[in-house]
Formats: sequence, structure tokens, C-alpha cells
Amino acid sequence: MTTNTSPPLTCIFRRLRPVDNNFRAAWRRVCAELSVARAKNAAMQPLSFSAALALIEDRSAALRTAATAAGTAALVPGCPDWTVADLVAHVGEVQLFWAADVAAGPAGNPPDEDTVGDSEPHGDLLTWSAEATARLVATLREAGPDRMCWTWWAETAVAPNTVGAVARHQVQEAGVHAFDAQQASGRGEPLPSQVAADGVGEYLTVELPTNGPWPYEPGTVVLDTGAGGSWLIDLGPDGVHVLEGGAHGHVKRTATVTAEASDMVLAFYRRDIGLPLRVDGDPDLVSQLLAWPNLD
Repeated sequence: MTTNTSPPLTCIFRRLRPVDNNFRAAWRRVCAELSVARAKNAAMQPLSFSAALALIEDRSAALRTAATAAGTAALVPGCPDWTVADLVAHVGEVQLFWAADVAAGPAGNPPDEDTVGDSEPHGDLLTWSAEATARLVATLREAGPDRMCWTWWAETAVAPNTVGAVARHQVQEAGVHAFDAQQASGRGEPLPSQVAADGVGEYLTVELPTNGPWPYEPGTVVLDTGAGGSWLIDLGPDGVHVLEGGAHGHVKRTATVTAEASDMVLAFYRRDIGLPLRVDGDPDLVSQLLAWPNLD
């Protein structure tokens, strides 16, 4: 997904040598800049399939741990109409739906209720939740990352409708809702680094582009998460266009948002992170960007 926009080393060599008397110092600077660029590009690579499966298990378990600490009757700040029991049930139902979807293979429509089967909680809620997670992960693993399946984002042609893309999205589903349960227990924690690092790019290629043309004044927003990477979002009547990496330095930006990757992802999903994002430029454009997507 990431395009390396750095020029070849031979081109840099030819460009520097005639004009720089201190060639060795210039060469060291070039190598340092390339190392930084490559490190940023590597940080922005999507999760491997095996890592995604492990994180689905890890974050689902974190959800259940936090649910135990909070109590199932506690209210969820990130989902004001829900209790913790509602939250755990929702995640389990989602996981059972996607397990059925992946098992069905290539399809033009989502699985119907008969295909999904019984997805209502029964017995001990947390035991049922663990079984739902185990079914999802086992089904994903058996199918493999390249198998095609129905996805609700397929029509945008930005993210693929593959099992690998489903697994990647389910990491965010479990990660954000684990944070919700932690908040309900009074101890909201940042998203784990792997979840957060992949979460920005996943949101920009799945959630954001499915909302159609940008309905407000056109603009460009740079999202900067430091070592986690940076993205340029071009918002206009033709929709949303996203460019990863450092190739957008010459583009005139309307606003720049700077935050840790975890805070950025949680802000995308409209969670209270306790402090505002740092915005340079037009704050109204950023507010519109965060409020625009339909997250239902």
C-alpha cells in the first residue's frame, strides 16, 4: 500500500556531487533522510494476517477483562445508550456475523439470518463472548487472507473485499470496544501500538471513503502521528483521496492534525480521549471531517 517516493540513490549522488564540496557530509545527510523515510514507510505497512488474528484475540480478551472490572450493568461512555452487557453482546454478534460471512466465501450480498445462525447471547455472557471470538479467529485462519468474501466497503474499491481486510477491520472493532469497556471501568487505556499504528490507515481506506462526495468546502488535511506515519486527505466533490507518506510536503494544506496514533484513531471513532487534538489551520474543517462519516 505504501509507495516509496524517495529518488534512487544514484540520482541523489549525481545531483549532489557537483554542488557540494563536502561530499561525505552531504552523503551522510542523504542516507539519514532516507533511513527516516523508510522507517516511516515501514511503520505505515498494514498488519500481517497472523498479527491481525492475534490482536483480535488479545483485544477481545481485554474487552472481557474490562467488562468484569466494570460490571455488566455499568454504562459505556463511548456508547451512551449501552451498558457493558450490551457492548459485549454487540462485539460477539459482530464476530459471529463475520465468521459466517467469511465461511460463505465469495458473495454479492451479506449472509442472511439462516446462514449466520443463532447470534444471540446465551448462558454466561463472557463465556459466550470468548466462544464467538474463537469461532471468528478459527474461521479467518482456515479461510486465509486472500479468500474473497462480501464486505460493506467493496463498492468503494479502496480496500479489498478479502478475508485479510475483514481481519484487519476486526482488529479495530475489538480494539476500540475494548477501550470502551476500559472507560466504563474508569481506566481507559491507549490502544496498543500495533492496533493504533494500523488504525489510522485502516480508517482512511475503509470507513472514510464509503461516505461519498465531501459535502462541504473543499480542503486538504494532513494527519501527522509522528513515527506512526502521516497522511494527506484531499476532500472535494469527487470524494476523498488519501496519500500516505511524506510525498505531500509541497501540497498546500488547509489544516494539520498532530496526535499520537491511538488518540487519532479514537478521535475518528468519536471517543473522548480527555484532550483536544492539536490542530494547525482551519479547525472547522477538522470538526467537519470528524463529524461527517456515518459510523453506524
